[in-house]
Amino acid sequence: MPPLPLPLGEAFLQGTSGGPKRERTQAQLLHAAVQVICERGLPGATMQQVAQAAGVTTATLYNHFGTKEALVQRLAVTLAQTLCRAIHESYGHIADAAERMAIGQRRYVLLAMESPAWALLLLDVMTATPEVLKEIEKYPLADLRAGVKQKKFKVPSEAIAMDVINGVCSTAMRRVAMGEAPRKHDAACAAVVLRALGVEPDEAAEVAARPLPPLGNVEPARRGSPAGSPRPTKARRSS
Repeated sequence: MPPLPLPLGEAFLQGTSGGPKRERTQAQLLHAAVQVICERGLPGATMQQVAQAAGVTTATLYNHFGTKEALVQRLAVTLAQTLCRAIHESYGHIADAAERMAIGQRRYVLLAMESPAWALLLLDVMTATPEVLKEIEKYPLADLRAGVKQKKFKVPSEAIAMDVINGVCSTAMRRVAMGEAPRKHDAACAAVVLRALGVEPDEAAEVAARPLPPLGNVEPARRGSPAGSPRPTKARRSS
C-alpha cells in the first residue's frame, strides 16, 4: 500500500502521542502497523512484522490486539477519527455551514483519489463497525444542524439528510478509489449533497467549487518527504 497522505500522516502522529503508558504503547503499535502495511500491503503484513517494527515482543502485541483483524480495525478507526478532526479543524474559521459541508464531502472523496487503498480500508471497517460511523457522523451532523439554523438547509428530517450525506460520500469514495469516477468528482459530489439539502443549484455549484482550506499544519520544508509514513521509535522489548 502507498504511504498515508502527508497531512493525514502528520495528524495521525499528533493525535496518537502522549497519554498513559498503555495508550502510548498502543499508539506505537499502530504506527508500526502503518509502516508494515505500507511496505508489505495489508495481506502481506503479519503480527510478527508489526511487533518487530515496533520493537516489542509478539506477546506484547497480542496483549493489546488479540488478532490481526482487531489491530487493523483499531487502526482504521483511529485514522477515520484523525481525518474527521483534521477536516473539522481546517474549516473551523468558516461560518457558512454549506461551505463546511462541501469541504467535508470533498476531503473524503479526495482521500480516495490520493490513497485508494487506505480509503477502501476505511470504508470496509466503517461498514463492518456501525458504531464507528456513528462517531464520525457527529461532524457532518453538527454542520447540518448549523445549516438548518442559518436557513441554508431545508430537510424533512435529520435521518434522511444524514442518509444522503453518508450515502453519496461513501459511494463516491468507492467509485473514485476503483478508478471509475470522472474528473472533479469531489466537487460534483459536494454540489449534489448541497442540492439535496435544499441549496439552490447555482449556489450549490459555486460553494462546492470554492478553494479548499489547507488540511493539517505541515511544515513546507517537509512537503517533499514521503507522505505520512509514521516510523515508530524503537522501544525496549517487553512482554
